[in-house]
Amino acid sequence: MLSNFEGIKHNEPMNLHTTFRTGGVADLFYEPHDNDSLKAVLAEAKNENVPVTVIGNGSNLLVLDGGIRGLVIKLGKKFSASETDGEFVVAQSGALMSQVAMLAYNAGLGGFEFAQGIPGSVGGGLYMNAGAYGGEMKDVIQSAEYLKDGMIYTINAGDMKLSYRKSIFMENGGVITSVRLKLYRDNKEEILAKINDFKCRRVSKQPLEFASAGSTFKRPEGYFAGALIEQAGLKGKNVGAAEVSQKHAGFIINRGGATAKEILELIEIVKETVYKDAGVMLETEVKIIGEE
Repeated sequence: MLSNFEGIKHNEPMNLHTTFRTGGVADLFYEPHDNDSLKAVLAEAKNENVPVTVIGNGSNLLVLDGGIRGLVIKLGKKFSASETDGEFVVAQSGALMSQVAMLAYNAGLGGFEFAQGIPGSVGGGLYMNAGAYGGEMKDVIQSAEYLKDGMIYTINAGDMKLSYRKSIFMENGGVITSVRLKLYRDNKEEILAKINDFKCRRVSKQPLEFASAGSTFKRPEGYFAGALIEQAGLKGKNVGAAEVSQKHAGFIINRGGATAKEILELIEIVKETVYKDAGVMLETEVKIIGEE
């Protein structure tokens, strides 16, 4: 039975597995270490009609206070092997973007510097076509493998429907298991200079000292979400321990002990206020899952 599956945890607090550091418990929680263990647990969940939620590093998630029913599968440290292959990097989907960026640097491979400060995993990064400082996953991805209905499939970049914070994986129900990145040979000093430049920009402009899910809102066409929120006078606005960052208004932060309900309430206040002020309806970039 799934509840007796080796490695399964019961009533696992999801605030331990998201960068927002909030959310209720998952009924069942499992971290596979390879494709076979992932296949096995998915097959057992299907056999028992148990709903499944797959997460990576939890850096773009808000888990609601009621938690998540069924099984949560985390593709994390146990599923994070990565290696270089000439000008390519091959990584399991649980590998952190930052770790892969440093692996590429050490191999003298450029093109992935933008990812060094992104807190997510490469699987999650591909799922949402994550990006920063002019770079996106779609710029470097060559192919990926994903698991669906017990079978591993390979998909090339041209078939992934990659656009701003979107991919085909949001539609096809496949679980990304590995990615293959196409990079290029470059001078290591130049690679490191780019990495350090991006790091300095992040430290100076983003509220990294607080828990958050990164940019809370998608970039509206023709605007910047943070600028709209600041112009609406919302910097420092709070609901309980949830606050619009005074350092960067595009971030809603958890000052310590914020509930998902408080964060959601603040998100709605921001959306309504910005719409009244600028006529622009913001759309959340953070994925909201679970039960209230």
